[in-house]
Formats: sequence, structure tokens, C-alpha cells
Amino acid sequence: QVQLVESGGGLVQAGGSLRLSCAASGRTFSSYAMGWFRQAPGKEREFVAAMTWSGGSTDYADSVKGRFTISRDNAKNTVYLRMNSLKAEDTAVYYCAATQRSKSTWYQGGTYDYWGQGTQVTVSS
Repeated sequence: QVQLVESGGGLVQAGGSLRLSCAASGRTFSSYAMGWFRQAPGKEREFVAAMTWSGGSTDYADSVKGRFTISRDNAKNTVYLRMNSLKAEDTAVYYCAATQRSKSTWYQGGTYDYWGQGTQVTVSS
């Protein structure tokens, strides 16, 4: 049974940092790309970042470039999202997901095969 379990969310002041974790289990993810999405209240889900499990390729939404960093720990089967210089508009539920599709489709949530349950990030201004 495939599981993606996010953790690390919480309440932080604007300008602060958080690191989200996504622990993957239930299958081998070496051929997958791992993505992070977020959904704020009343808004559509949006792409945040993604990377190949090998770490050879990454992609970021323009809104988080230079502030967020996606990384992984192969030994722990875990993907991370380091979020710096957080803004109030970063407040959302953050989801981890896995896809076997190509990089050109990473921003499309519909192409992902597996999803986690989400973790809440709240940035106070």
C-alpha cells in the first residue's frame, strides 16, 4: 500500500522558515518525480515544486523561486520542502504527490498518481 505522509507544518510569522517532510512508502519511487502542491481556502490547488527522485532535475513555481528548496533523502525515502522568507500568501494546506510523467507535466496535479493527506502551513503577518 503506497503512502505519502506529510509533516512539519505549523504556524510561523512572516519572514520565518519551515521545513516540510514527505515520507514515502509502499513501493519503489526511483522512477517517480515527487511534487509539492498547495491549496489555500477558496483557491484552486497550485503547483509549488517538484524533483526527480534521483535529484537530477527540479522545477519551481515562480512565486516560490529563490525562497523554497525541494530536496530528498534517499536513505529515508523522504522528500523535503524548505520554505524560507515565508509570506502570508504562502498560507495553505501543502500536499506531497508522486508522478511518473515527464517534467513538462509536473505543474499539473491531475498527472500525479499518489497524494498525501496534507499539512497546514499558516503564516501570520
